[in-house]
Amino acid sequence: MKSEIENLKQKMQSVNAAFPLSENTDILFKPINCGGLELNNRIALQPMEGCDGTFEGAPDELTFARYKRFAEGGAALICLEAVAVLPQGRANPRQLHINENTLDEFKRLIDCIKSDSLNKTGYEAKVIMQATHSGRYSKPNGKPEPIIAYNNPIFEKDNPIDKSRIVSDDDLRRLEEAYGKATRLAEKAGFDGIDIKSCHRYLVSELLSAYDRPGEYGGSFENRTRLLRNGIAQAKNACSKNFVVTSRLNVYDGFPYPYGFGVKQDGSLAPDLDEPVKLVKMLCNDCGFKMLNITIGNPYVNPHVNRPYDQGGYVPAESPLTGVARMMHCVGTIKKAVPELCIIGSGFSYPKELSANLAAGALEEGVCDIAGFGREAFAYPDFVNDLKTTGKMDKKKCCITCGKCTELMRMGTVTGCVIRNPYYTELYKKMKEAVK
Repeated sequence: MKSEIENLKQKMQSVNAAFPLSENTDILFKPINCGGLELNNRIALQPMEGCDGTFEGAPDELTFARYKRFAEGGAALICLEAVAVLPQGRANPRQLHINENTLDEFKRLIDCIKSDSLNKTGYEAKVIMQATHSGRYSKPNGKPEPIIAYNNPIFEKDNPIDKSRIVSDDDLRRLEEAYGKATRLAEKAGFDGIDIKSCHRYLVSELLSAYDRPGEYGGSFENRTRLLRNGIAQAKNACSKNFVVTSRLNVYDGFPYPYGFGVKQDGSLAPDLDEPVKLVKMLCNDCGFKMLNITIGNPYVNPHVNRPYDQGGYVPAESPLTGVARMMHCVGTIKKAVPELCIIGSGFSYPKELSANLAAGALEEGVCDIAGFGREAFAYPDFVNDLKTTGKMDKKKCCITCGKCTELMRMGTVTGCVIRNPYYTELYKKMKEAVK
């Protein structure tokens, strides 16, 4: 293991990238109280959509099977995939949607996660529901029905979305109320908390960069953060004191101003985290946040920023190791600015079998308090148990960062690991044949 870490460090030096690595993976199993949640280890599973709910929005057979694997895998915190709070905000016809009609199936899912994790690991995993509105990525009926904060030429290029699709201030006020209703239902379902999704350029995230939007939700910092802040207030008013309200927050979009949040205003892509730090302090001091999940980039347009890869739809102009270093820098900057917050970091999967060493290094050096893994959980759902037993991850089980799980999603079908899970291997082959 030491020689493998040294080899990685040499590669980092060759591209002038720096991020922490440690052989002490035991640190990942040190218990922590994060935002009021007592966690048996420092590993979280990030929200990863399977696109496999029922058309009504309830968890379906594949959903239950996937979360059984996650629950038995050993992570102390499971962040349930994006769940729509309004039907028109669903990213696909099978995205989960919490409402009175689907509540009972959500209850059953949480009961299964809790019992499966307890039976396998000896402790119940804590479960947070990510509440979302997909915004410009909305496809509730299987075709694009975008709801945008503003027109963006980076995304729309020569085919601008009709201005009638720009969400009104009145609709945003109704969305704020929807977050409150979703929170009430999430607590009834047995979740331990709710995450108001504000990342990856979905609607709440996109509004953070709505510099040129008129009205109450654009222009000034106060206006651009209004939907997030008011959604949080609605959520807090709808739940009990011990129910966690948090967010997964983009602190850097990777798009030039005025189309990107967390960037310098000189037209470059250089991070400028002054506004993100200001927002995080506001969430901590004014909104009472105790924990926060930090990420960057956009999986549709610049996926190399938040998911550095070896194989993908384009070749980035930088090494994937540069992307890992940027992620650690952004997460660490937030933690340093607001040390009292329990911070969940992102972007740990790229180093594959050394991912745990990156996570351990991040914890040792105070980059974050919890390491969040996304695509790794698709490929290798029991990696936490292996780490606890052997002190390392099995290279033959790891995510190879090929992006095929996302490719399945773009094809409009259910998704999972094409490389490690035979079900999705065959599905991928069939989908590829169908488009020939």
